Amino acid sequence: MRHPTTTALRSRLRLPVIGSPMFIISCPDLVIAQCKAGIVGSVPALNARPQSLLDEWLHRISEELADHDAANPDRPSAPFAVNQIVHRSNERLDADMAVIEKHRVPIVITSLGARTDVNDAVHGWGGVTFHDVINRQFAAKAVEKGADGLIAVAAGAGGHAGTQSAFALIQEIRQFFDGPLALSGSIANGGAVLAAEAMGADFAYVGSAFIATDEANASDAYKQAIVDGAAADIVYTSYFTGVHGNYLKPSIRAAGMDPDALPDADPSKMNFAGEGQAKAWKEIWGCGQGIGAVTAVQPAAAFIDRLADEYAAARARVCN
Repeated sequence: MRHPTTTALRSRLRLPVIGSPMFIISCPDLVIAQCKAGIVGSVPALNARPQSLLDEWLHRISEELADHDAANPDRPSAPFAVNQIVHRSNERLDADMAVIEKHRVPIVITSLGARTDVNDAVHGWGGVTFHDVINRQFAAKAVEKGADGLIAVAAGAGGHAGTQSAFALIQEIRQFFDGPLALSGSIANGGAVLAAEAMGADFAYVGSAFIATDEANASDAYKQAIVDGAAADIVYTSYFTGVHGNYLKPSIRAAGMDPDALPDADPSKMNFAGEGQAKAWKEIWGCGQGIGAVTAVQPAAAFIDRLADEYAAARARVCN
C-alpha cells in the first residue's frame, strides 16, 4: 500500500517522473514545459543569478501554470519544485528560502546536507520536501531530520552521483522507509521508468535527457553532445565542485584538461553560491550515463510524450 504523500503526488502526474534540477540547465522555460506535460519540473534556486531573479522566476512559473490550469481543467499541470543546496557554503540559503516561502513552492528538494529547520519551514506552508541521498546512512539521517521523501542518487546519475547500484540502494532504503522515494541514475526511456517502480521506487528522477530539449538553458553544442554521447563518454570526478559528479569527457578536453587524469579537489573549498564558480565551469558539461538512449534534440513535451508511449509499451510487455 502506498504512503499517503506518495498517492497524493502521483495523482497529479501523468507519469511517475520528476525532472531533476540541473545546474545552469534548468530554467523557467523547461520547468513550465515539464509541468504542463504532466511531470514534476524543478529548478535549482542558485540558477537564478543574481539572487533577486529567483522571485521573478517563481512568479512566472506559478502564473503560467495557473493560466494553463484555468484553460485546461481536464489536464492540469503537475506541481513544480525548487532545489536548495543546504551545505554551509551556500550563503544564499536564507534569502532563497524566504522567496520560496513567499511563493509557497509545493516541493522543495534539498541537497548536500539534511536540515530540520528547512524541512520545518516547508511544512509550515504545506509543502513537501525530498532529500538527495547516495547511501543508507544519509537516507536514515534525512528521514530523522524530517524529510518527507528521498531521492536515491545511484551510480550513473548526472550531477553529484553516488557509487552504489540502484538495486542495492533501493533495497536498503526500503528496509526502513515507506515514504515517497525517487530513483536517479541513467533513466532516459519509459522502460527505465517502469523498472524504477519495479525495484521499489515511486518515481523516476530524470535529468540528463532533458538537456537535449529546446527549452533547456544549454548551448547547441552541449545539446548535440548529449545526442552523440554514450556512457563511455562520462567521467566521475570531484575536481570541479569538491563533490564527486559525472561530466562529459569532450567538454573537459575542450577546456584543455585530460579527463582521465584529473586531481581530486579539496571538499572544504566548495562554494556553490559564488558567482565566479558558475562562470568558471560553465563549459564543463555535467551528464549521467543514460544518454545513449537520447537520439535527438526536441521539445520537452515531445520527449515526455515518448516516455509515456514507452512506459505504456513496457507495462504491456511485462504484464503479458
